[in-house]
Amino acid sequence: MSLLFSPQTLPSPRGGLTLPNRIVVAPMCQYSAVNGEATDWHLMHWATLLNSGAALFTIEATAVLPEGRITPACLGLWDERTEAALASMLARARALAPATAVCIQLAHAGRKAASAVPWAGGQLLPVEAGGWQPVGPSALPQLPQEPPPLELTLEGMAQIRDAFVLAAQRADRMGIEAIELHGAHGYLLHEFLSPLANQRSDAYGGSFENRIRFVLEVFAAVRQTFDGVLGLRISASDWVDGGWDCDQSAELTKRLKALGCDFIHVSSGGVSPQQKIPLSAGYQVPFARKIREASGMVTTAVGLITEPAQAEAILQAGDADLIALARAFLYQPRWGWQAAAALGGTVAATPAYWRCLPREAQAVFGKVAIGAR
Repeated sequence: MSLLFSPQTLPSPRGGLTLPNRIVVAPMCQYSAVNGEATDWHLMHWATLLNSGAALFTIEATAVLPEGRITPACLGLWDERTEAALASMLARARALAPATAVCIQLAHAGRKAASAVPWAGGQLLPVEAGGWQPVGPSALPQLPQEPPPLELTLEGMAQIRDAFVLAAQRADRMGIEAIELHGAHGYLLHEFLSPLANQRSDAYGGSFENRIRFVLEVFAAVRQTFDGVLGLRISASDWVDGGWDCDQSAELTKRLKALGCDFIHVSSGGVSPQQKIPLSAGYQVPFARKIREASGMVTTAVGLITEPAQAEAILQAGDADLIALARAFLYQPRWGWQAAAALGGTVAATPAYWRCLPREAQAVFGKVAIGAR
């Protein structure tokens, strides 16, 4: 039996969540929100990916505060207005797809906030162009030519911690089954971890214990109020000498597990333009394996995993428990169906699609294809 199409249980204080397969749609920013509110674009995008064959769909990085957005067009969940918009679009999308578990990635962009959308250059926006003052653990800019962020005070850090908690409560109210805190890709939580972005002289900077303190405090605060599946996405390495690395990541995940972390999603990079990433198929998988072995947590591998056989091999080798794909799903929105056909698995699909499969792939839905009248 294919491991990719075998069940996987994500533990939680609430009793856990059993996924029918190991395929995850990774969070992908769409830069299509209006004042933080989900739009018709999200309805289309979410409904499409809820029909992908994946067992878990992850909503893009969703800001817990307005100033925590990567761009002015990023999704938010910081008040009743943004909650209502997201809840409405998600409910409508879920009504158009088979039952699929949903995860949301809660985030704060830190010093990378107030940027232009990627197709407009992605650089920091001045206030007169719709930007705002970014914040970070230290007054160190992401790029040398950019103005520095405002160094967070302890009061500002407490406000952000509490915003993560409130956003988690909002997500729980709308029936989202899992939450992923964004601790990767150079955004705020990652910035606290990395000595390249964190040069504070207080209890939150300097030593490893100090640099992980804020991440652990945010996680513990969310865990205290949310008893569903809760995990963290991490950049396992900065890919820069002297930066955050896999050994530190493995040690952090042990601390997270002790606080009740249910899964870890292993990515890398994003905190420094000096990064040197040796891109190749599955290049982040060795990080996932090391972190899985160190923590014993359910671990998700991601990054240039594009073929069903490749995903299956990662699971068979014990490198990870779940396989996440992002851009591959944008290019092939039914990737899960194709993987099921290749590996002898089955997936759920809305009845309107049952008759679409070629004859040799009819077993993918576990049903006989229905002909047109």
